Amino acid sequence: MTHETDLSATAPRETACTPFGYCDSHHLPIFNVRAGIPIDDALVQISLLLKCASESAQELGDYGVAQRGLLWSTLHSVDAAKALADALIDGGSGGG
Repeated sequence: MTHETDLSATAPRETACTPFGYCDSHHLPIFNVRAGIPIDDALVQISLLLKCASESAQELGDYGVAQRGLLWSTLHSVDAAKALADALIDGGSGGG
């Protein structure tokens, strides 16, 4: 007997509200993913943010010395992409 699951029934359709951009554990988040962003728009943004992070990381490697602006750009892009992915996951679980 095979057990089939309809993933489309549980797949997220839009984002849940998700804060991000914590300076450290003692501060409130600076940014927020808005609830209700369609999955296609969120995935495009995730892809663009990860492309930016990848290119910034490559630049850092080319310089051989940490460039503070490139480092923060890379960290912010990864943080924002993760927040969007988390917002999609939370949106699919009814967390929005």
